[in-house]
Amino acid sequence: MKAMRYHSYGDSDVLVHEEADRPVAGVGQVVVRVAGTAFNPVDVPIRAGVIREVFPVAFPHIPNYDVSGVVTEVGEGVSGWRTGDTVVAFLPMTAPGAAAEYVAVPADTLAVAPRIGELADAAALPSVAVTAWQALFEHAGIKEGQTILINGAGGAVGGYAVQLAKRAGAVVVATASARSADRVHSYGADRIVDYTKVPVPEELAGQRFDVVLHLVRTEPEETALFAGLVADGGAFVSTTVPGPEEIGRGVRAAQMFARSDAEQLAELVRRVDAGELEIAVAERRPVTDLAAVHDAAFAGDLPGRIVLVP
Repeated sequence: MKAMRYHSYGDSDVLVHEEADRPVAGVGQVVVRVAGTAFNPVDVPIRAGVIREVFPVAFPHIPNYDVSGVVTEVGEGVSGWRTGDTVVAFLPMTAPGAAAEYVAVPADTLAVAPRIGELADAAALPSVAVTAWQALFEHAGIKEGQTILINGAGGAVGGYAVQLAKRAGAVVVATASARSADRVHSYGADRIVDYTKVPVPEELAGQRFDVVLHLVRTEPEETALFAGLVADGGAFVSTTVPGPEEIGRGVRAAQMFARSDAEQLAELVRRVDAGELEIAVAERRPVTDLAAVHDAAFAGDLPGRIVLVP
């Protein structure tokens, strides 16, 4: 098969499109013919090797841990799945990934793909939507009637977080630039703060939120300002940087790391099929563009969620 791989850590030019062995389904695995795979920003530092202590990979490595496609082979010990099933999955982040024509997938990470929309575009759902779900319901404990500030709502996790928080009955204030403001508004955000015009903590000074969901990288001083927007007894949940060690006022702080969860993914798919959750894809590009996507991400020039197709 053809795959995008890299044989060493380095700049984007280590990514090459080349022949690779087609995977075989091991015990507890299925092989999926890839319809689409989504780029995630963390793919860049993984490739560069700057977080190898946390996410070490074996070379040559095929990147990308979100996948949608069709099951072509079922391994020993797998039940409930058969060839021809359309599926989505959040793969182990350091395992051989989906920037290829085929990928071996742990069967316990699979969910049936959404019935609506293009199968390739369903790859934009798994890891980021699961991250949003776990942030809101496991870490923040969001409840109906609460207020939430979603800092970074224009990103992939943020878009799903806005939709899920609104469905949970929360009042949502979201930060987004003009480029993504219309999309975030369409998700149901009650108010949008354009962070490019005024610092968000300054714009929201004096306001308090039951939950602050922090999805962007900030320096400790700025992070503390966002944590200061949490109401007494509320929650500061970050997917990026750690919160202040001592916020006080009964505020809980959590830096979270998402895990693959097939049951949660299946519920998210159900909501997509019910019209309660929208999958947003900015561009669909050939997988051979992966190096260019890495460069655009590093420069901050991506228009949104990118799906790559073999």
